[in-house]
Amino acid sequence: MMTGDEYKASLGDGRAVYFRGERIADIAAHPVFASVIQRVADGYDKLKAAGPESAYFDPPRNQAALRRLARAEIDPVAGLTHTSLMTLMTAAERIAHRRPQAKDAVAAYVREARAKDWRIAECISDSKGDRSKHPGEQQDPDQYVRVVERRDGGVVIRGAKLHISAAAFCHELMTIPTKAMRNGEEDYAIACCVPVNATGVHIINTMAGPRAGDLRDSPFSTRRQMPQGFVVFDDVFVPRERIFLEGETDCAASFAHSLGLWTRASNLADACDEADLVVGFAQLVAEANGLEKIPHIRDKIGDLVVSATLTRACFEAAIANSRMGENGMMVPDELFTNAGKYQSTAAHASMMQILQDICGGSLITAPSIADLESEAVGQFVRKYMGTKQQVDGAYRLRLLQAIRDLSASEFGGQRAVSKLHGGGGLYAQRVVTRGRYDLERAKRLALEAAGLEAPPV
Repeated sequence: MMTGDEYKASLGDGRAVYFRGERIADIAAHPVFASVIQRVADGYDKLKAAGPESAYFDPPRNQAALRRLARAEIDPVAGLTHTSLMTLMTAAERIAHRRPQAKDAVAAYVREARAKDWRIAECISDSKGDRSKHPGEQQDPDQYVRVVERRDGGVVIRGAKLHISAAAFCHELMTIPTKAMRNGEEDYAIACCVPVNATGVHIINTMAGPRAGDLRDSPFSTRRQMPQGFVVFDDVFVPRERIFLEGETDCAASFAHSLGLWTRASNLADACDEADLVVGFAQLVAEANGLEKIPHIRDKIGDLVVSATLTRACFEAAIANSRMGENGMMVPDELFTNAGKYQSTAAHASMMQILQDICGGSLITAPSIADLESEAVGQFVRKYMGTKQQVDGAYRLRLLQAIRDLSASEFGGQRAVSKLHGGGGLYAQRVVTRGRYDLERAKRLALEAAGLEAPPV
């Protein structure tokens, strides 16, 4: 296992990483990425101290392990690594009838990833070009990642994957089809893993960082900001042993569905904690404003409590109804995972609106921490940000700054969009939920209640 310092040193491998048009020579020292990379390095040190092997490389064998690994407890990149490996193992089992060699290839890759203590990013969303057309119908055939050349030792791929979290500071890119493929689209049915520093890989980064000024005004974005990579594969060679799908169009969707399951389970676990956080902030700011006993404020917080409880109930049901796969991996229930992800995402905007309503306009107009500490005006900030004897103005200001950063900053806006599209949009969760729901049983119950027989087909 690597230490944190060894991890940071491993990033100096010649990878082509860009930010605002310039190639970054030393990503670990770059001011935009340094804090995030340090979080990952700290995660390495925590795992190193915990034991000789990382649990993030192991498939969950029981519900307790599944519950633990559904969360990025160490750092977010360790969570992405876990999701990537679980995706490959799940997909390999699902396509074994068509590509039996995938199991051995995935198993060998997992062993290598474990031995080298890699971190892995999830590369799924293609640039897609004209969304009304399938991959094989695009005017520019590179709008979906595809094989452009086959050699004795592997293949050459070309295309781009968008919205890739942490791509710039992982070691590997798990690259899989974004959707089902048709006959004639065999070149697009490619799943493989590519080193970040492979020749032809270019990663263009965006970041929703804290606003200008004292970072203490932005506690969430300072700790949680995550660069998003626009990953380009410009004729990248992939060795045969790193290929898990090649040309089996009828199996292409298995990888997207497998990633969707594990990503949505992780997102749902995070949504439970964030919903409770929103409830806590709402109650705290109501108390700070002296409004905690006002009926309509109590009702609004009650609505938040209901949403938070429903989200957690879906997560608990997904764990309680998990099943053991043929490969010995405990898999969360897809019905409750997808229904929970849909419910939490659909409720996110309204929960934030309620929180912002309770805060009042000071949410976005409150002075900065630097103003609070100013010799010239600090006394006024403390005085007029206070509300009652036991609520100090500095406390209320810090509380409002934290809520602003979570709900009304550039980071908050990006996070809202990420929640909407992470793991696929709301439509994807609705489709899977309907597909896993026992609709025939519901029809039988309705027929029995009505005293009817099912009409002939």
